[in-house]
Amino acid sequence: MDNVTEGFIPVKGGNVWYRITGNGPGIPLLLLHGGPGGKSNDKDPLRGLGTERPVIQYDQLGCGNSGHPADKELWTVEHYIEELEHVVEALELEEFHLLGHSWGSMLAASYLLKKPAGVRSVIFSGPALSAHRWVADQRNYLKELPQELQDTIEQSEQNHTTDSEEYNQAMMAFYKCHMCRLDPWPDEMRKDFGASNDQIYHHMWGASEFTVTGTLKDFDVTERLHEIDIPALFTCGRYDEATPETTEYYASLAPDSEVHVFENSSHMPSIEEPQAYVDVIREWVNRQELRPGA
Repeated sequence: MDNVTEGFIPVKGGNVWYRITGNGPGIPLLLLHGGPGGKSNDKDPLRGLGTERPVIQYDQLGCGNSGHPADKELWTVEHYIEELEHVVEALELEEFHLLGHSWGSMLAASYLLKKPAGVRSVIFSGPALSAHRWVADQRNYLKELPQELQDTIEQSEQNHTTDSEEYNQAMMAFYKCHMCRLDPWPDEMRKDFGASNDQIYHHMWGASEFTVTGTLKDFDVTERLHEIDIPALFTCGRYDEATPETTEYYASLAPDSEVHVFENSSHMPSIEEPQAYVDVIREWVNRQELRPGA
């Protein structure tokens, strides 16, 4: 792909890798990947917007191409906010759109509540803005699985055997319903999924999507969403872990918000419906730049 710049930015604890795709004239789009412990997607279809605007990805510390320090004291929301601030400063982003996916939506909301300058709009993709509500939604989904799989998951978590093959198979059945519904999963999806930092995931989140025992177990910004006074787009898939009902609830709390549901997707519309995903994000950011007074 042409016009790609990569590099590293020093932050507390190590170096953070970044990639800028494209040099189009539009306001840059900065992406926050999911996890916690995930990484940027090399084949993210949003990189195709590079002819229109710079698309910026970076791997959070401990993830992907960035440094992997073993210090758990760095695995905090506060650290990742500070890290994001360093990225914005180092790349001299005076103005940008911000997109956070899944855990990245937690990071985006936490960052925006500090009232940073220069963020033109935000996209909460597959938002997880209340850990308790997230768990409740996953538990409801869990009831739809065959009883045998439900029993395996419950027994494995009670017996602390979540590293067993039986548990992994049960989890994969859940993921194929609500993480990514493509069958088989694309190679890039499997590669990124396998490359996630499980230590960070377990420390901050827990054993699974519906058992939160980590430091994020009480995360909830719903009572402060009214403070996000920039245009906000909330997106999810019809079968998303971030359910349409919960996503619409979050949007109802933000004063200048819209919702889009991808009808043929679960948690990964960028992979399940890539063209539709790009079209929606493109239309959103272009429209925000045309708003009167923007």
